[in-house]
Amino acid sequence: MKADSRVSVVVPNYNGIAFVENCLKALIQDAPKAEILVVDNGSTDGSRELVIEKFPQVRVIALGENFGFCKASNVGMQKASSPYVILLNNDTEVLPGFTEAMVSALQLESRAFSAGAKMIQLHHPKKIDDAGNFYCALGWAFARGKDKPVEYYEKPDEIFAACGGAAIYRKALLERIGYLDESHFAYLEDIDLGWRAKIAGWKNIYEPRAKVLHVGSGTSGSRYNEFKVHLSSRNSIYLVYKNMPALQFFLNFPFMLAGFGVKYLFFVKKGLGKTYRKGLKEGLSMCHREKKVKFCWKNLPHYGKIQIELWINIGKRFR
Repeated sequence: MKADSRVSVVVPNYNGIAFVENCLKALIQDAPKAEILVVDNGSTDGSRELVIEKFPQVRVIALGENFGFCKASNVGMQKASSPYVILLNNDTEVLPGFTEAMVSALQLESRAFSAGAKMIQLHHPKKIDDAGNFYCALGWAFARGKDKPVEYYEKPDEIFAACGGAAIYRKALLERIGYLDESHFAYLEDIDLGWRAKIAGWKNIYEPRAKVLHVGSGTSGSRYNEFKVHLSSRNSIYLVYKNMPALQFFLNFPFMLAGFGVKYLFFVKKGLGKTYRKGLKEGLSMCHREKKVKFCWKNLPHYGKIQIELWINIGKRFR
């Protein structure tokens, strides 16, 4: 049985008229037997109509308004009928062999919850966009390999989390661990999901054979803008509160204080300091006990491993 007959691909779309056609053409060519679901977040640019007209084999799920990346992704993943679910940004173009490599990665690593693809910058195809997501004790999430040569990242590796722009998940584990947290709306939701999987004892891996071209910030418009900075700063507070037990939080507090301070100065220089502060303040208001991952003593070894990663990843961020 071909891999693409056992996988569903979910493509969230919001006003993606400039990207979604090329995305689906490449995907269908690579995985003609895959179940493909486009979840449209109330687009007004004609992209939903384009998909319906040009891709009759694609299932379109139309939401009435823009509920955010997380909800659109969840709607698609929950309706997916396959044991493996690929989440794919609408501003991507998969390269041949992508789907087969993604499914194979999870089949070969029984303890893997997710696998992230080798994301390459579409406009600069000799540079990496993302070779796996990492998170460190400074409170920073970062894309491994960003702007570095593609040939540097040819080996599979364990990562902190798979970038939701091109990731595959085991649906059975999504049902157990939980889907994307819709409180995020967008940004850092993939770090949260990967973190929860690690707390439960699973791992996230990087699969370099699965290659995809990525425009980057296709929906938000640019790498740094008010929308993105606001949500990212807000979610960065919520992320820490949700996934760190009290002892781990206090252990990392000095590092995070420094990390958030540096980030604030960075955004002040870009004229986004006020936006960053507003996001942090809103993040604090999101910290409700019912959202926090419940601490279990049986997961203590997993927390220990995660903590070591958080410290090691500081060095990886600056390497």
